[in-house]
Amino acid sequence: MTSRSDAARRKVLIAGASLAGPTLAYWLHRYGFDVTVVERAHAPRGGGYPIDVRGTAVDVVRRMGILPELRAAHIDTGRFTFLDADGAEVAALHPYAVAGSVEGQDLEIGRGDLTAALYATVRNEVEFVFDDSIGTLDQHEHGVDVTFRSGQQRTFDLVVGADGMHSGTRKILFGPEEQFHRYLGYTFAVFTMPNTFGLSRELLMWNVPGRAAALYATGDADDPLHAFLNFHRPEQPRDAVREGLRDPDGQRDLVARTYAGAGWEVAGIVEAMHQADDLFFDTAGQIRMPSWSSGRVAFVGDAAYAPSFLTGQGSSLALVGAYMLARSLATYRDHGEAFAAYERDTREFVTMNQALVDKGGARLFPTTAEALDRRNAMLRELVAMPATTPQPAHSALVLPAPAPAGRTHGSLAG
Repeated sequence: MTSRSDAARRKVLIAGASLAGPTLAYWLHRYGFDVTVVERAHAPRGGGYPIDVRGTAVDVVRRMGILPELRAAHIDTGRFTFLDADGAEVAALHPYAVAGSVEGQDLEIGRGDLTAALYATVRNEVEFVFDDSIGTLDQHEHGVDVTFRSGQQRTFDLVVGADGMHSGTRKILFGPEEQFHRYLGYTFAVFTMPNTFGLSRELLMWNVPGRAAALYATGDADDPLHAFLNFHRPEQPRDAVREGLRDPDGQRDLVARTYAGAGWEVAGIVEAMHQADDLFFDTAGQIRMPSWSSGRVAFVGDAAYAPSFLTGQGSSLALVGAYMLARSLATYRDHGEAFAAYERDTREFVTMNQALVDKGGARLFPTTAEALDRRNAMLRELVAMPATTPQPAHSALVLPAPAPAGRTHGSLAG
């Protein structure tokens, strides 16, 4: 039997069950909201390239009680080695010197490990709907009528798009992604391959102007490698070209043509790509929205402000943004005021971290011989620097305390 107070709880639909979605669900549930998470995949997504949790985001996972678990899953990489066109060593550095992370505090973990930890915090507390997604949204004075791709129809008080850089929810509400997308000039392919190199907890990166190939061993010599191929494309792909590149065969063909004749072990890496069953292919870009909400619908994480892999801050922004959005919704009864507070209190932090791409995030992938020479000189200088070189943007936002219990507004009751 449903009580009057339960029936009055505000109902929130979250689209996306990767990082921002479960984090937001955790905090909204804690504040008394009735939460549903819809995810187009059949289960929380595992695997994936290693990701970072830095600065302010570490405080988020600490407050969620999962920091010890994530510490245990931390990838303790020993070194990053940069190679020239022939595979000779340019420089070998401690990873924290390259990433601007703080040793002993910041985390690098498998994406699947973080996703699993976040999902476990809330899977028994909120409703998860897999193998489905939002089809239409109809906002009105009293809520949002949602029709799912499955045909199911439900009404929610609020909807939050946490469905990634290529958010379908954002497209439904605002139209094509292109109006918010800032292309950064690179295309990349990520996949796993056999560890024929015998690498153990280290990264090798080969560079020539406009092309890079990296092998990342997050485990021991008998564990698979994460392979990464990133190359410069000065012009953003046109619609017709972009559509063609959604075809896996077209993606592989483009990469193979781009790396034809490359030195070192690149030919073998490209061959491994043809055999991989987990290829992820995309262009490097950012999402920059003038507003993160409209009416009763808001956006968080990559759907609102993807910073690109060139900053290494996508996961951290997702965690912090979800915390800040939930806190604002718990603090302000009016959703318009809550969304405005979320944006006011979070946007500067987002802007600083997105700006990392302009302040050196792309320097690891130089596009000219001159830029490559400068990059290599910078790396050699870093060898002599301390391993820990904090990046101020990572901790630019001091995480506020959770909303006071007496002020939470998960319930519609006065």
